[in-house]
Amino acid sequence: MISFRLGGTDGVSIVADRWARILTDHGWDIVTVAGEGPVDRLVSGLEIDAAEPPQSSEVEAALDGVDLVIVENLLTIPMNLPASGVVADVLRGRPALIHHHDPPWHRDRFAHITQLPVDDPAWKHVTINKLTAQQYADRGFQTRTLYNPFDVEEPQGRRLWERDRIFDEADVNPETALLVSHPVRAIERKNVPEALNICTSVAAATGREAVYWLPGPAEEGYADTLAHLLDSTELAVVRSAPTSMADLYAASDLVVFPSTWEGFGNVPVEASIHRRPVVVGDYAVAEELGQLGFRWLQAHNQAAITHAVSHPAAYAEEAAHNHAVASEFLSVKVVGDQMKSLFTEFGWSP
Repeated sequence: MISFRLGGTDGVSIVADRWARILTDHGWDIVTVAGEGPVDRLVSGLEIDAAEPPQSSEVEAALDGVDLVIVENLLTIPMNLPASGVVADVLRGRPALIHHHDPPWHRDRFAHITQLPVDDPAWKHVTINKLTAQQYADRGFQTRTLYNPFDVEEPQGRRLWERDRIFDEADVNPETALLVSHPVRAIERKNVPEALNICTSVAAATGREAVYWLPGPAEEGYADTLAHLLDSTELAVVRSAPTSMADLYAASDLVVFPSTWEGFGNVPVEASIHRRPVVVGDYAVAEELGQLGFRWLQAHNQAAITHAVSHPAAYAEEAAHNHAVASEFLSVKVVGDQMKSLFTEFGWSP
């Protein structure tokens, strides 16, 4: 598995890790290769912000002894276009699965890029949603779709432990405050302004102080904008990382995810697995996932949001429904079986 970075908390790294565990269970030995992160083989120049791309010989050496290469987004999104070009050249004629998360046209700043995606007769292409698969088809690419897999039976986190820690950091009364989490990296498309608006509206509707918890770092040049937004709000804000993601969801009274665009959006599914109410933005893939049966909250329905937060016991039926949908369609077992069938169809076996 090769990418710009692996082993982190970003969505691509998380999905790649789950793929690696599934493939290990199927009998494969996994070697991870990236420009940064806790990987088996580090290759300088693959990093997103690398000054120079790696030499072809360095990539070839990192892939020595490898039978199949899975490329995680590195031949999809032009975060380091020179490095993508080197990897594409090295992989020509080699069996590879190109796992597409974020093609250039999904980001305004990359919409002019035409060098990616690329193709080769030895490669197979897999997208993480059907919308992207259709967009690839329109561009002459044959793809298959595998939704992101999730650990649907992940143990529940420590609610009181994490709440006490966060409320102490925010210096608010844990007996009366609400905890609204936004578990994302702080970048423009995550729509921090709308997340703050939702948090403010919930506080006003319930008459309780609300803490806005944004644990992810600011990236892609968003730090100054974020600083201005957080300085301007009257909400209590916490920026520290969670003890664990399970603890974050357990501690939250409400999860917000008002993104303007996502290639998938793991957070609403994770919130569903942890049986937490989640407000989801009106982006295209959220609608596609909603067709599986998820019943997520919408920002424009303030009454439903307030009811879910104020009456958690009454929300339990909706929570159970969303958990069941995640289990039926997006579990590691379900997606793993689909992956095994797909690899068999492609003629790949350990």
